[in-house]
Amino acid sequence: MTIRQFEKKTRINAPRERLAHWHDSRGAFARLSPPWTTAEMVGPQREVVEGMRAEIRMRTPLGSRRWIAQHEHVVQGHEFTDVQIEGPFAGWRHTHRFSACDDNTSELTDQVEYALPLGKLGELVAGRFVGNEIDRMFTYRHETTANDLDVHARYHGPPLRIAITGSTGMVGAALTAFLTTGGHEVIEICRRDPGHGNTWIPWSSDDDLPSDERLEGLDAVVHLAGESIAAGRWTAARKKAIHDSRADGTQRLVAGLVKLAKPPRTLISASAIGLYGDRGDACLSENSDGGEGFLADVCRAWETATDPASAAGTRVVNLRIGVVLSASGGALRQSLPVFRAGLGGRIGHGRQWMSWISLDDLLAIVLHCIRTEALVGPVNAVAPNTCTNAEFTKSVAGTLGRPAFLPLPATAARLVMGELADALLLASTRVVPTRLEESNFVFHSPSVHDAIANTLGYGRKREERDLSARTD
Repeated sequence: MTIRQFEKKTRINAPRERLAHWHDSRGAFARLSPPWTTAEMVGPQREVVEGMRAEIRMRTPLGSRRWIAQHEHVVQGHEFTDVQIEGPFAGWRHTHRFSACDDNTSELTDQVEYALPLGKLGELVAGRFVGNEIDRMFTYRHETTANDLDVHARYHGPPLRIAITGSTGMVGAALTAFLTTGGHEVIEICRRDPGHGNTWIPWSSDDDLPSDERLEGLDAVVHLAGESIAAGRWTAARKKAIHDSRADGTQRLVAGLVKLAKPPRTLISASAIGLYGDRGDACLSENSDGGEGFLADVCRAWETATDPASAAGTRVVNLRIGVVLSASGGALRQSLPVFRAGLGGRIGHGRQWMSWISLDDLLAIVLHCIRTEALVGPVNAVAPNTCTNAEFTKSVAGTLGRPAFLPLPATAARLVMGELADALLLASTRVVPTRLEESNFVFHSPSVHDAIANTLGYGRKREERDLSARTD
């Protein structure tokens, strides 16, 4: 059996104790799981103690498979080792090590010893591929760890009590994990128990918000619940569901919140840059007028529904979110198979502006808005360097090492997607994050290339942090 070895070291701008605690926090597994994988922990993450086992469920084209690892050689605050008991490898031993560089910085080391199944045949067929994938996975993990700890240090303060609606969606699930690793208490408001071990309150946007004492005196409510805009063609029934889940659902949520004896101090309510409509090359700030069309109308109703919360004394931020880039879902994930096959290309003429935001920057923006009392009203949650559809296409293809020469004509997009194509793919919306920049928000991924590379595990080369990465 051939034993392969991998090691990666990264300097982290946080004390060793904080780095170790982050890894031991509920939500760390979710933050460290690469977004292009389909692995999830069975049950909530538990504290790392000697002999405890963790079960991971992986979905593959051949069905679901278990991976069971046992924690061994646990030295609290310094290191622990995960040993595979059951799983895809012939052997797997992963040591996490946290070392102090000085009082304010530390070194994160991941050492892996592994063996592929099927002996020499496994090595011949998959050795190089698996080695590359492990390097890619730990590139993502180290970049995420470093960035999360940077953000939490930037917004340090007393732990917050935060309720999140839509906590099982792409953004909500990531936000829940991000906030819990930062030491904040999260109350999940959703249709069914998400199984994360957090406090949970059942609610659907079709119903009134239940009266629950756990909602009293919250520092913030982050409202993300709503029917997906891009899940299918916009039939009359689908458009009604989209409108009602956002406008009426927000009304029901706010009506419940204002009845509380101690309403939340802050309400961060999701909106979208669809409010601005198709505006060509015009640069659009929070002071720009709204546009026309179904999405613009929905966004106006969505934001107006938060007015009673403002009237009751809650600080309301209407977060106008751009296209969220993540390999875990949304537009990027849907397009990846096409680009990997070398069949990607611009949509229409490709000159339409695309205002986007990386998922990790969006999580940081939410925390920034909660901690920044001066922010009230609309806030554009977009990166400072918007791009055209053609530039986005070039970045995706370039990151994957593929060509991008098969354009999708506008007529074909409309034939497949109908009205949805004009609103989401062909519309030109050039939005700028004026209020974020004025409030000194720091973007982790200011360019579309950074955002795509980071979420796919081909992260930016940070020489000051990346001390070594070796595969033998």
